[in-house]
Amino acid sequence: MDDDARCPCLSGETYGACCGPLHRRERDAATAEALMRSRYSAFTVGDAAYLSATWHPRTRPASLELDADLQWRRLDVVATSAGGPFDDAGMVEFVAHHRDVTTGERGRLHEVSRFVREAGRWLYLDGDVRPDDAVSPA
Repeated sequence: MDDDARCPCLSGETYGACCGPLHRRERDAATAEALMRSRYSAFTVGDAAYLSATWHPRTRPASLELDADLQWRRLDVVATSAGGPFDDAGMVEFVAHHRDVTTGERGRLHEVSRFVREAGRWLYLDGDVRPDDAVSPA
């Protein structure tokens, strides 16, 4: 992805100022939300290696194959808890919207993700997928 393009995580920054440096391993995410956004962007650009590298080894699958027919369209961060620069754990609730490029069918992934920080690096631990109509109160 071009560094001057809008970042897929919809932070309002360019890819080169937002998720690009994380995907290139030039720096680590400062917060759990930043890691979650960079992982969403990795799905949009097809970077399975980054997804594996940022997944906690205890819960990471042996292999990861991305669905080339899914086009990730929009990310909505619903809520965060902890996960700041001085925390060791955090939670991010989000809704990720996608479209199947073959069938045109649209869908949403609503998840509450848990993150831990080990040796100064945020890692995705696991998440609970929520039904489409369950959104946490603000």
